[in-house]
Amino acid sequence: MSDTSVLGGRIAPVDPARSMDLLRFATAGSVDDGKSTLIGRLLYDTKTIFEDQLAAVQAVSAARGDEYTNLALLTDGLRAEREQGITIDVAYRYFATPRRKFIIADTPGHIQYTRNMVTGASTADLALILVDARKGLVEQSRRHAFLCSLLRVPHLVLCVNKMDLVDYSQRVFEEIAGEFTDFAAKLEAPDLSIIPISALHGDNIVARAATMPWYEGPSLLHHLEHVHIGSDRNLVDVRFPVQYVIRPQSSTVTDYRGYAGQVASGILKPGDEVMVLPSGFTSRISAIDTADGPVAEAFPPMSVTVRLADEIDISRGDMICRPNNAPTVAQDIEAMVCWMDETRPMTVGARYAIKHTTRAARAIVRGLHYRLDVNSLHRDERATELRLNEIGRIRLRTTVPLLADEYRRNRTTGGFIVIDESTNRTVGAGMIVEAG
Repeated sequence: MSDTSVLGGRIAPVDPARSMDLLRFATAGSVDDGKSTLIGRLLYDTKTIFEDQLAAVQAVSAARGDEYTNLALLTDGLRAEREQGITIDVAYRYFATPRRKFIIADTPGHIQYTRNMVTGASTADLALILVDARKGLVEQSRRHAFLCSLLRVPHLVLCVNKMDLVDYSQRVFEEIAGEFTDFAAKLEAPDLSIIPISALHGDNIVARAATMPWYEGPSLLHHLEHVHIGSDRNLVDVRFPVQYVIRPQSSTVTDYRGYAGQVASGILKPGDEVMVLPSGFTSRISAIDTADGPVAEAFPPMSVTVRLADEIDISRGDMICRPNNAPTVAQDIEAMVCWMDETRPMTVGARYAIKHTTRAARAIVRGLHYRLDVNSLHRDERATELRLNEIGRIRLRTTVPLLADEYRRNRTTGGFIVIDESTNRTVGAGMIVEAG
């Protein structure tokens, strides 16, 4: 597989690894477990903080009476966050090392903002779950681990933080690691790593710490740099949701019809036979264009414009796929939903708008099978509604067919959001379990 670029009018191959060498990861865990401090430490130790940013943090730390530079302030950007010392909104930060680029989503730990944590982890390749070594696993630690499993985050890293406050005890670390491993066995966590750290002092963050000679694993940054994510992307099932139809209205450009969007999964190449849903018409790809020129193939998460050999009626919300490998076209959807509305619960019979890939529909809740207790994993089949931050399995009936896959197979075509039509607010996030 190779990406391409235009050099001297030719289509030249480019190493695809360079296009995919970006790791998105989210932090998770309970309040005051040190998530923001950990991110601040990573940014500080990798020298990706501007001098004026550091000076501002030092000034605020001094004004608050802190005895040290509070690196958590680098991500706690809201005034309410700095005043309360907690994370409320999802803070996104970028940094890079010679080996890899990173996008961090620093998510809230408070139960009140679980919906924000779901937002931050929904696109993550990896999740860092922090626990306080003094407290061990708490309810919110288990909650976030379950949510990461539900969201199909491929890689989990348990960071046992504040090891300096338990005298870097190997026994404490192993007890927490064992308890979490037993809990994770009930979840679908394909890749789990456990690292003892001290975010405040930088132990095992960028380099191995002399304070914990009994730990033989890698530092956190080394693990983040080397974790393999290339195989996490679905390169088998071709899914290209059409976002926009390009028809230039120019006298210099004639007979151009392109279909723009982002490749959700699979690999597209000129000459490939494709099918357009929901019409079912087939054609062949004549060319794939990007802002930098034509390419020899496209793969996720590239944004491209696909041109077809035949003129087919295609509009926003349609999907290009393979004739013998198509998503399910269905109006009856079984899904797990995380409810995010503070004011009104989700009830059977309620009507909402649905946004699925580039397709919009209206839907009615036909049934609530159960509400899930994320701490005990108990299913309450007597539940009649879902309130803020609650998770349950529901059945939806949509006004138009969705072109969907199971979320476990494809996070893009298997996920959707629920919108309150009266307020236009996003009130839920759904993961398709079954379509049809």
